[in-house]
Amino acid sequence: MRHDDTHPLIKEYNMKQRLFLFAALLLPAVAHAHPGHADAGLASGFMHPFSGLDHVVAMLAVGVWAARNAGMTRWLTPAAFLGGMVAGGALGLGGFLPSFLESAVTASALAAALLVLLAGRLPLGLQASVAAAFAVWHGIAHGAELPAATSPLGFAVGFVAATGLLLVMGMALGRLLQRGQRDRWLGAGLTALAASLFWA
Repeated sequence: MRHDDTHPLIKEYNMKQRLFLFAALLLPAVAHAHPGHADAGLASGFMHPFSGLDHVVAMLAVGVWAARNAGMTRWLTPAAFLGGMVAGGALGLGGFLPSFLESAVTASALAAALLVLLAGRLPLGLQASVAAAFAVWHGIAHGAELPAATSPLGFAVGFVAATGLLLVMGMALGRLLQRGQRDRWLGAGLTALAASLFWA
């Protein structure tokens, strides 16, 4: 006899399974926070965006936020984030390192999480601009590390690829949780994590 997987309890169970798997995938990366970069190349660049909770929170939040847009327009905000990240990386590589950089990175993660929690609605162009502005600070922080990499280009390519993956994961999670505004519960969790970084 075929089970009806549209039953509300079964759908709820399947969603919890997916969330648990998602969290399990993230935890090992967060646990190995900010590894060294003496042998930095493609693999190290790919792993690095996963290595700081502030970066993970910001990218997931932007992905969840973007998932609320319709059709192909939902890809504009992540694309703007990637563009801002690359621009910020160039600034960091050029030696631009403001004294408040760490606070700016954490504040951008908190702001992105709050936009998910509060279900912030902005015109698409403004949303993309805000996401790009958030990304610039994260790009500066990572770009400053490039000179220490043995393969700066490989590190940069891996870093951008992983950032894109985190954004897509956030979008997928946002789409999964949109019904019943469960994405706002995720926003609450991300906000709490981002706020905790100010006292870390």
